[in-house]
Amino acid sequence: MGKALTLYIGNRNYSSWSMRPWVLMRQVGIDFDEVMVRFDSPSPDSGFKRRLAAVSPAGKVPVLQAVVDETPLAIWDTLAIAEFLAERFAGLHLWPAQPASRARARSVTAEMHSGFTALRSRFGFNVEASLPQIGQRALVEDPALRADVARVTQLWSDCLAVSGGPFLFGGFGIADAFYAPVVLRFRTYAVPLDAACAAYARRIVECVAVREWIDAALAEHDFLPFYEPYRSAPQGA
Repeated sequence: MGKALTLYIGNRNYSSWSMRPWVLMRQVGIDFDEVMVRFDSPSPDSGFKRRLAAVSPAGKVPVLQAVVDETPLAIWDTLAIAEFLAERFAGLHLWPAQPASRARARSVTAEMHSGFTALRSRFGFNVEASLPQIGQRALVEDPALRADVARVTQLWSDCLAVSGGPFLFGGFGIADAFYAPVVLRFRTYAVPLDAACAAYARRIVECVAVREWIDAALAEHDFLPFYEPYRSAPQGA
């Protein structure tokens, strides 16, 4: 018999959006089945799109399948999934318990969810790659990227100063799951961090769920050129 929750994800090496709910659920101990739908083409009629169309009207990953009041339900969009999990597993305190901290955590998470366009476009998510030269050049060339990096690190610093750590709002929660892919982007592109932010990034990477995600991404060996216009082959090939 399957589990009550099923999470559809894309390739771990490329899908930062899939990483958010997967890491959140795994790190806090929410049991779920996983279905990986491989990215195969950017075409709107790709096998990936056709497979997801049967699961979600958005045709994108991640998608969480659940049963609510005996009714099967597909939940798409990472923030919607996170809010559903926070309600369903209230005892896990995926948002901070204190109202002011909870409001701030929601703001911090929503900012990541909807913003940082330059960071997303210039620092494509790629767990396997090490691209320090590309990162250095992009930071020199792109003021919008520098502004995004500065905003992320200031946000981390402010949250950690108030909460005392080890994570943004004390214990690991939704906000940390949403910024975990950013930590891996910074690692791929060798973004320089101050001591407090570097320590937070190390703590994220040391999380059991994040390590599992990284290890599985490295084991994929699935090079997709349309996701990596900056190189013609994976490192070591």
